[in-house]
Formats: sequence, C-alpha cells, structure tokens
Amino acid sequence: MSIIIGILGGCTLKSSHAPLRPEVLYDYRAPDLGASYNKPYRIKGNIYYPLRSATDYSEEGIASWYGFESGNRTAMGTRFKPYNLTAAHKTLPLPTWVRVTNLSNGRFVDVLVNDRGPFKKNRLIDLSQGAAKKINLDGLGKVRVEYIDQMK
Repeated sequence: MSIIIGILGGCTLKSSHAPLRPEVLYDYRAPDLGASYNKPYRIKGNIYYPLRSATDYSEEGIASWYGFESGNRTAMGTRFKPYNLTAAHKTLPLPTWVRVTNLSNGRFVDVLVNDRGPFKKNRLIDLSQGAAKKINLDGLGKVRVEYIDQMK
C-alpha cells in the first residue's frame, strides 16, 4: 500500500511542477498597428512592410535561434530573455502568437513574436533559445509557422 501511495504521490508532485503555458508567461495584447514597430522599416537596404493582420498566416521556411542578445531591447521595447518562448519575424504584426512546428520531428511550440528579424537570407523566423530547445532545433531547421488566435 505504501508503494502505491508513493507512486501516486510522485505523480502528483510531478504534475504540480509542470511548466507554465506561454499564455501565463506573457500578457497578451492585440497588435497596435499604429506603433512604430508595425510600420514599414529599412534594414540593410531592404524595406519590410509589416502585415496588417496575421489571420490565416501559415508559411514554411528555415528557422534559426538566437540567445546572445540577452538583455537587449526587442522591437517592442521589452528586454529579450533567451529562455522565454519568443521569436523574431520580419513582417508579422507585433505582438502575434504563432505555433512553430519542427518539420523534421513534428514537435511544436507556441511563441510570442515580439521582435524583428532574422535579417539573413532565406530565414523565416528566429526563435529564442528556450523555444528552439522545446522543438529540438539545434542550429537551422525547416519549420512551419502558423498564426494562433490567443483571444479564443
């Protein structure tokens, strides 16, 4: 009997330490389309036009991750924390929630896009180090990025 109680108690203990869902970690607000970070901008001679809406957005491409910028400000003005579940995208409205699926293993993570980038050729999205780790992305990898409506 004590073995069963120990096993059940261990299961309860484990579930109480489950990681918080991303929705709990970040306040959500609808994109402010008039904000400077949602207006056209120029980087390295290229002009980028942020989308007015992310509804129905879905795209496949190459993801990378970044983590060395810890403490720097994102495009939205918040401090970048490499272990939060965040990302950078060139044209999605800020902030936007997306699901990023690693196409090599099917693992996915929901991230808050709160920064601009990546500005290297053929890159779709830059994931924070924490987000990349969740989907076993080490270096570069092919991903699907899909808008998710956090207001539902």
